[in-house]
Amino acid sequence: MGTPSRAPDSEPIFESLYEAAYADLLRFVQRRAHPDHAEDVVADAFLVAWRRIGELPKHREDARAWLFGIARNVLLNDHRGAERRRTLGVRLREVTTPALSSTDQDADLVVRRVDLARAWSRLSEVYQEALALAVFEELRAPQAAAVLGISPVAFRLRLSRARRALRLHMDHLSQPSSAPSRTAERIAES
Repeated sequence: MGTPSRAPDSEPIFESLYEAAYADLLRFVQRRAHPDHAEDVVADAFLVAWRRIGELPKHREDARAWLFGIARNVLLNDHRGAERRRTLGVRLREVTTPALSSTDQDADLVVRRVDLARAWSRLSEVYQEALALAVFEELRAPQAAAVLGISPVAFRLRLSRARRALRLHMDHLSQPSSAPSRTAERIAES
């Protein structure tokens, strides 16, 4: 089985893509897979990109999103079955608590970080992925939609719902346990 012929300028294009996107792609994968497995996934993604170099989008941001989509598909193919739920979710790094000082500001920061981590863990994997693409990967709706294989309108809707869900979880966590929830208060008023 022979290798498909490529244009003579494919190699410099690929090298430029590799140099420009490797670090971002590795971080993208590290947030979705075990760090020991991340470099293998990135290598597989670049192998697919090399094979499909003729499909490379011309704009830098579109090419970056295209690579993210390839890496995401590599991850999905590697983790089908029983571990799918665990591997699709975006993992937040362990919440590290800075050295505690006596100021209320430091304590508030620690509480907010813990609340955010808890609220994040309560989000569905679909919402985690939408927020991660927008916030961590800094993709605009068209590129994020391409990564997920959905329309930009569907992505914007999903992102809006994810933000709302995260806010609701944060509000719920920040309330003292003895205070009634806003939902309970609304129900009581009607």
